[in-house]
Amino acid sequence: MTETVYHPTTPELARWREDLAPDIHQAFEDFSRAVFSNGALPEKTKQLIAVAVAHVTQCPYCIKGHTRLASRKGASPQEIMESIWVAAEMRAGGAYAHSTLALHALHGESAPADVATR
Repeated sequence: MTETVYHPTTPELARWREDLAPDIHQAFEDFSRAVFSNGALPEKTKQLIAVAVAHVTQCPYCIKGHTRLASRKGASPQEIMESIWVAAEMRAGGAYAHSTLALHALHGESAPADVATR
């Protein structure tokens, strides 16, 4: 068996997690069901959003679970991959957008006059 950083979730671990905080566990399950039920957005769309967010948060359990759920809800492999590309663009876009913080750190609170007029 290969070693992994992320241990598999087993039925025993799932039961133990629930047994340690049953009321909170049930509240989370109820919340999750409510969030992913059809509403203004259909469940398939919500699962595609979850696939994208799971890639941004880099949760392997969420990636696996929500990819499978998206597929079960009718998402095509192409739709799933496009949602992942949206996540990648947003992650990269965040770094690009936050470069403003670095530029302000380099030049004080206001940009140099010649930069502001470009």
